[in-house]
Amino acid sequence: MKIAVGLSGGVDSAVAAYLLKQSGNEIVGVFMQNWHDSTGTLHGDCEWEEDLSIAKMVARKLDIPFEFVDLSAEYRKRVVDYMFAEYERGRTPNPDVLCNREIKFDAFIKAVNRFGADKIATGHYARLDSFKSGNTETFRLLAGTDPNKDQSYFLCRLSQAQLSKALFPVGHLLKSEVRRIAAEQNLPNADRKDSQGICFVGKVDLPVFLQQKLSAKKGNTVEIMRDFYRKYQENIPDDDYKTLAAPFKYSPGDGKKIGTHDGAHFFTIGQRRGINVGGHADPLFVIATDIETNTLYAGEGQTHPGLFRKALFINPDEIHWIRKDLALSEGETVDYDVRIRYRQPLQKAKLAMQSEGLYIIFDKPQRGITPGQFAAWYFDGELTGSGVIS
Repeated sequence: MKIAVGLSGGVDSAVAAYLLKQSGNEIVGVFMQNWHDSTGTLHGDCEWEEDLSIAKMVARKLDIPFEFVDLSAEYRKRVVDYMFAEYERGRTPNPDVLCNREIKFDAFIKAVNRFGADKIATGHYARLDSFKSGNTETFRLLAGTDPNKDQSYFLCRLSQAQLSKALFPVGHLLKSEVRRIAAEQNLPNADRKDSQGICFVGKVDLPVFLQQKLSAKKGNTVEIMRDFYRKYQENIPDDDYKTLAAPFKYSPGDGKKIGTHDGAHFFTIGQRRGINVGGHADPLFVIATDIETNTLYAGEGQTHPGLFRKALFINPDEIHWIRKDLALSEGETVDYDVRIRYRQPLQKAKLAMQSEGLYIIFDKPQRGITPGQFAAWYFDGELTGSGVIS
C-alpha cells in the first residue's frame, strides 16, 4: 500500500512514518505549508521553516521520498476566515477541529492524489477500526490509548469518507513509547517539544492576530455578583431542556462597571487573562460577552455561578454524526459520555433530540460552556458525533 504521511516536523508523525515503513508499506513523506503570515505570532514558536527543515531530516533518516505541498490559500479561506467570522459573531471557534476536516483530511487528501497514495497517515493519538454490513464498511473513531494525549476530539467533524482514507499509526501507543521509539531510531526530533497554539499558525497574541480583520473597540467591563443568581435558584424541571440550556442573559442595569476593554469579541467564556481589573481577593473570569452592546461581563472566583450551566443546545444544521447509523430521531433520548473541550474528562450526559435541535443535559453542571466550541459525544470509547455549541 502506498501511504502519504503528513510529516509536520513533530515526533508523532515521524514515528508514524517509521512504523508504517516497518510494516512493509510504500511511504512518501509530505510537508504541508499552510501559513505564511507572522502577524500576531509569538516569535520562535512553531515557525514553519524550522518544521520543514526537520521534516526533511526525518525523511532522509527514514530513507523515504519527500514532497512539499502549499495549502496556505485553502487554509486561509476555510479555517482562518472562519475564525474571524466566528469571533465577530461573539463565538469562540476551535480552528484545530476545522483544520482537520477542511485541510488535513480534505485538501491534503486531494493534494497527494498526484503521488498515487492510497491512504494518508498522521500522528494523531486516535484509533480506527471498522466493520462490514453487507457491502458497506463502517469506520469507528476510537479514543487514543494514552489518556493524556487522546486527540480524537480534534477529529470530531470527520466523515466516513474521510476516515476511510485515514491511518493513525501511533494511536495505540503512549507518548512515552513514541518518544522511546524515536530515540531508538535516532530520529532527529526525538526530543523536540510538542507544538502549541493554533494549528499551523502557532502560539499567538490573539487580540493582535484578530485585529487583522476585527477592529478594537472600547467597551465596559461589568462585574456580576454572586447574589444576582438567587432569582434563578428555583428548581427547573429536568425535562425543561430549553431553560436548562439557555445561557444567562444580562441587562444594562445588572452588575456594576469596573473597567473597560478593547472589544468583547476578543474574549471567551472562562477567560482569566486580559480583563485587567484589580482590587479583588480572587481572580476575575469572563462569564459572558454581549457583542451588540460591546459589554464584557465578569465574575469573581473559579466557582462563580455564572460560569456553570447544566445543559447546552446544538442547532440542527450544526449536528454531525460520524456514525449516521446511530443518529437520534426526534423524541429519542440516549445516555452518552461528552466533552466540550480537548482534554476535558468525559462527562456523563444524555442527548435529547427535539424538533428544534439537540439538547445535551449533563449529570453535573459544566464550567465554561462556550458558544462556537464543539461538544463531542462518545459511547464505550467511540466518538460517534459532535455539534457546535449555540
